[in-house]
Amino acid sequence: MKKLILLSFIISLIACAPIPSTYEPVIDFGNNNIDYALYQKDLNECRRYAERVSPVNQAVGEALAGAAFGAAIGAIIGSGFNDVGNCAGVGAGSGGLSGAVHGGGSAIERQKRIIENCMRGRGYKVL
Repeated sequence: MKKLILLSFIISLIACAPIPSTYEPVIDFGNNNIDYALYQKDLNECRRYAERVSPVNQAVGEALAGAAFGAAIGAIIGSGFNDVGNCAGVGAGSGGLSGAVHGGGSAIERQKRIIENCMRGRGYKVL
């Protein structure tokens, strides 16, 4: 039960992560005269593209996959100790938790890459 509460907490944190709306890639403006109004417009449009990637959906999907894998491994290990149920439960909780963290983190990194690639596509030199 504690692992389920922790998993729910982590997924809630990932859902609240405002990465696309606050992330700003490092841009080399050089000695060019930059129209900052156009830059902000481009950045906001790129952020909207990045919002199409859902950290919550990816966290939940990987949590389910991690839980299934963890339960299977736990059951295999538990069969040697005549404790299949408990070991499968621990494996499911651990796998689900690590899957949620990994899935949410990789989705956030994907959002950042989308913003950077979008800005490159609009002619900005992203460092």
